[in-house]
Amino acid sequence: MSFDTLAPYYRWMELILAGGKLQRCRIAFLDQIPRPKNILLLGEGHGRGLVEYCRRFADAQITYVDASERMLAQARRQLARHNLKASRVEFIHADILNWLPSSKTYDLIVTNFFLDCFRPEQLEQMIPRIADLSAPDANWLIADFQIPPAGLRRIRSRLIIWMLYVFFRMTTRLAAHKLIKPDSLLEKAGFTLHRRIESEWGLLHSDWWRKR
Repeated sequence: MSFDTLAPYYRWMELILAGGKLQRCRIAFLDQIPRPKNILLLGEGHGRGLVEYCRRFADAQITYVDASERMLAQARRQLARHNLKASRVEFIHADILNWLPSSKTYDLIVTNFFLDCFRPEQLEQMIPRIADLSAPDANWLIADFQIPPAGLRRIRSRLIIWMLYVFFRMTTRLAAHKLIKPDSLLEKAGFTLHRRIESEWGLLHSDWWRKR
């Protein structure tokens, strides 16, 4: 899986196809969570979320992990474009499944539009490893797609998500081919859902999970 090919165009693709909808999901809880000191951003890609974390949490240290070198470059350009210093951001080019982190712990973990890229067995391996990096009072923010339980909303969401998987499998060799709900794995890893906001007819959701 590699998003390098899409990296130069991804920001514009998102703006054209989704406007500000995905960004609103990314930042849904930033005014409500406790101010973090150490933030782990996984798979944040082109850096729209990174800009907001740097703006709102000026004293926090940020670890930014992405498997695409070109996406990391785009994120650095976003910071420069908004006149934000990159000195407190540690950029790491790594596949999360193979990443060997340090012993550092994080009081805020963020996985926006990221967990949907993995197969069930990969999530079963990955989520406990991420949870092991969390501080005792950690919060975990997740924004992603979902399929509502019934009705026209379910049909619409299934069609949109099917098209997204077809596109990204063709362009990035995405391993996943269907959406996996990670809630049970997060609960097993010691986190409890504190709040969930749904939008776009139930297609999108923003979660705030707290460590028990």
